[in-house]
Amino acid sequence: MSANISLDHILIGQTASTWEEAIRTAATPLVDSHSITPEYVRQMIQSVETYGPYIVLMPGFALAHASPGSDVLHSDISIATFQPPVDFHSENGPVSVVMCLACTDRTSHIDRLQSIASTLMDADSIRRIAACKNKEELYSLFQE
Repeated sequence: MSANISLDHILIGQTASTWEEAIRTAATPLVDSHSITPEYVRQMIQSVETYGPYIVLMPGFALAHASPGSDVLHSDISIATFQPPVDFHSENGPVSVVMCLACTDRTSHIDRLQSIASTLMDADSIRRIAACKNKEELYSLFQE
């Protein structure tokens, strides 16, 4: 399961009462590391408000993102697991894993999306991520 993610960008066992809160929580490491501005977080939430829960790509997994722009200072990703899972009002059910994707340009945005899709797009991968008890355990999954 190869993807470049920093240990500091992994959050385990978070709680959120709304999908908006889940996106804000999952994006916190990216804001704290100055990869994105708080405005990019608002844009990710606005995208779901505008287009619906399209970011819930498969049962249990949401890929929060918005269009590349000046609010992305460095291309980066973060990931958070939630217990209990969060309702995104999607036919794919509640979400236990939220990944935030931030890219500075459209080309790297598409490349990164394809990489994430090929890495994570099976139910077993999502179950393994959601079952991690600490960030080191999840980080080691991404090194496989």
